[in-house]
Amino acid sequence: MPELLFEIFCEEIPARLQRKAARDLKEAVTGALIENGLMFEDAAGFVTPRRMTVAVFGIPVRSPDTREVRKGPRVGAPEKAVAGFLRAAGLNSISDAQIESDPRKGDYYTAVLEKKGQSALEILQKVLPDTIRNFSWGKPMNWGSSSVKWVRPIRSIAASFGASNEEPETVAFEIDGVRSGQTSFGHRFMAPGKIPARRFEEYVEALEGARVVLDLDRRMDIVAQDAGQLAFANGLELVEDKGLLEEVAGLVEWPVTMLGAFEESFLELPEEVIIATIKSNQKCFCLRDRETKRLANRFVLVSNMVAEDGGKAIVAGNERVIRARLADAMFFYHNDLKRPLENNLEQLKAAVFHQKLGSQADRVARIGELAARFAPMVGADPALVARAALLSKADLASEMVVEFTDLQGLMGRYYALAQGEDGAVADAIEMHYKPVGPSDRVPEQPVAIAVALADKLDMLSGFWSINEKPTGSRDPFALRRAALGVIRIILENGLSFPLDVSPDLLGFFHDRLKVLLRESGVAHDLVDALLTPNSNDLLEIQRRVEALSGLLKTEAGKSLLAGYRRGANILAAEEKKSGTSFDGKVNIDLLEGEEEKALAEAVETARTLAESALEANDYGAAVAALAELRQPVDAFFEHVLVNDPDPEKRRNRLNLLARLRQTMHLVADFSRIEG
Repeated sequence: MPELLFEIFCEEIPARLQRKAARDLKEAVTGALIENGLMFEDAAGFVTPRRMTVAVFGIPVRSPDTREVRKGPRVGAPEKAVAGFLRAAGLNSISDAQIESDPRKGDYYTAVLEKKGQSALEILQKVLPDTIRNFSWGKPMNWGSSSVKWVRPIRSIAASFGASNEEPETVAFEIDGVRSGQTSFGHRFMAPGKIPARRFEEYVEALEGARVVLDLDRRMDIVAQDAGQLAFANGLELVEDKGLLEEVAGLVEWPVTMLGAFEESFLELPEEVIIATIKSNQKCFCLRDRETKRLANRFVLVSNMVAEDGGKAIVAGNERVIRARLADAMFFYHNDLKRPLENNLEQLKAAVFHQKLGSQADRVARIGELAARFAPMVGADPALVARAALLSKADLASEMVVEFTDLQGLMGRYYALAQGEDGAVADAIEMHYKPVGPSDRVPEQPVAIAVALADKLDMLSGFWSINEKPTGSRDPFALRRAALGVIRIILENGLSFPLDVSPDLLGFFHDRLKVLLRESGVAHDLVDALLTPNSNDLLEIQRRVEALSGLLKTEAGKSLLAGYRRGANILAAEEKKSGTSFDGKVNIDLLEGEEEKALAEAVETARTLAESALEANDYGAAVAALAELRQPVDAFFEHVLVNDPDPEKRRNRLNLLARLRQTMHLVADFSRIEG
C-alpha cells in the first residue's frame, strides 16, 4: 500500500518547541486522514532545527464508498421540521426522501445518503495545505507578505505519495508561493544542496548522506554517548541534564562534541553558579572529576558541523565567551559577599510580589508570622525560624540572583553561611522553596520545614483571598504545585496538625491529596470514604487511608464490605418504601436467634471500641474493631430473615442493620467505596 512523505522545511525552529510540534503535526495529518476515511497502518513524526517530517505508511489508494440512512420526522410533521430534515440531508424536496413504517410510531421520512469515495491523492491535496494553514504554534508570526502564520519562514515543502513498487506522485499544492515537490535540502553548511524526498527510507538515507540526523531522540543519544566517551577519556564524567540534552539536540542536525576548558580560578565560585553560567550562555555540559566528584574546569560543547581545523576555532570561541561570563559571575559573587543579606531587605520594599498582595517585604513579614505559628508544631527553635523567615527572600536583591533567577534560595544559603548565620537558617533559606516538582526533595530540618510551610501557605491563602484560584488547566501562580508541596512536606516528615485554612482552600488540599494518593496506588473511593469537609489533618487522612486499605485487602474486609452493602441495600429499599429512616434503636427483647443476638452484641462491642479508638486518634484500632464484625454479619445474613412477616420483628431487624451502618460510618462512609 502507498506511503506519504510530508516535509515542511523552514528556518530554525526553537528547540523548546520541536518535540511537541513534531507530535502535533503527525496527529494533525493522521487525524485528517481518518476523518476522510483513509485508515493507515502506521505513522511517525520527526523534527530537526530546520524541518518537520511526517511519514504515514499503508494508506489505501481510495477512501471507501459510504451509505448512510438518515431518519427524519414523521409523515405529516410541521413544515419547519421537514425543512430542517431536507437541509441536513441535502435533499431538494420531500419527494426525494423515502417513507418507512414503524408499527408503533407510524410512517416517517428517511434519506439515503450515498457518497462515492475519493482518491487518496485528492484527499491529500486538500488535507496537507489545510494542516499547514491551521497548525497551532502558540505564538506564530507572519513573515514578509505571507498569509500563513508559522514559527519561522517556510522555505520548501515536500509531499510525495505512492507505493514502493511504483513511481511516487507529488501531492501538488501551493502555500504563499511555495509549491510542493519531491525535494528537500541537506545540512545548512556541510551539504546545502537539494536531496530527493520521494520515499521515506530513501529520504532518511539521503539526509544522512547530507549530514542530517532526522530523529531527535537519536541525536540526543549521539550527543549523550559521544560526550560521555569524550569525558571518560579525560578522567571526567558529565553533569547530567536531560533538559539541556534535548535542547542541544534541537540546535543541531549533525552533532559533533568537543572538549573545552576554563581557568581553575573560577572554581572558587559555587558549582551551581558555574553550571548555570555555562548552561545558560553557551548550552554546554559541565564535567566532574570521576574520582573526586568535584566540578572540573572543563566542559563539553556540541557543534553543528565537522570543522576543517578539528574544531579549534569553535572551542576557542566558546572558551572566550564562557571566560567572560564566568568573570561576570565572579564579580557578582564577590559584590554580594561584601553586602550582608540583611542589607538587601530594604530593596524588597520596592520589589512587587503582586499588585493586590504587596511587595516582597510584605510577603516576608507574613511568612514570618506564619512560620512562628508553625515553629512549635514542627519542633523548631523560634529564634532561628524568625531569622530564617526574615532572610528567606533577601537574596532576590543580590546581583547573582538577578542574573540567574533559578539560583534563588541556593545563593542565599551560600551568602548566609559566608556571613556566619546558623546552619539551620542557611538551610531554610535554600530549602523553603522546595519541593518544586514531584521528584524534588522536601525540607527535612525543623526550621526549614516551618519556613517552607509558611511560604507556600502564604501563597495559597493570599491568592485565594483575591480570588486568583486555578481554573481548569490555568494555574499561572503554580498554586497546585504549592499545595502539593505542603502535602508532601507534611506526609514525608510525619507531621500531624490541623491546617487552619478556609473551607474552600481545604477542599483544594483534599483534591491535591487525592491526586497524590492515587498516584501512589490508592483507590480514589477510599479517600472519598474517609474525607469530610472538616478533615484538616493530612497525615491522619493518609494513615486512615492506609489502615482502611489494609482491611479491605483481607478476606475479612471484603466479606464485611459485602455484608455492609447487602444491609445498606435492604435498608435503602425499605426506607424508600416507608418514606422514613430507621433510627438504629434495637429492642433486645425482640431478638430471637443466636445469630441475631450475636450480631447485636458484636455491633455494640465494635461501636464502643471504635469510639474509644477514634477519641484516642488510633484509627488502626478502630478499623480492627470493625474487622471483628465479619463473622457475625455473615452468620446473620445466612440464618436470619430480615423482612419477617411480623412487623415488629422486621422493624427491629432493620434497626439492627441501621445500627450496623451507623457503627461502620463512624470509621468511614462505606457507601462511597466502589471496589
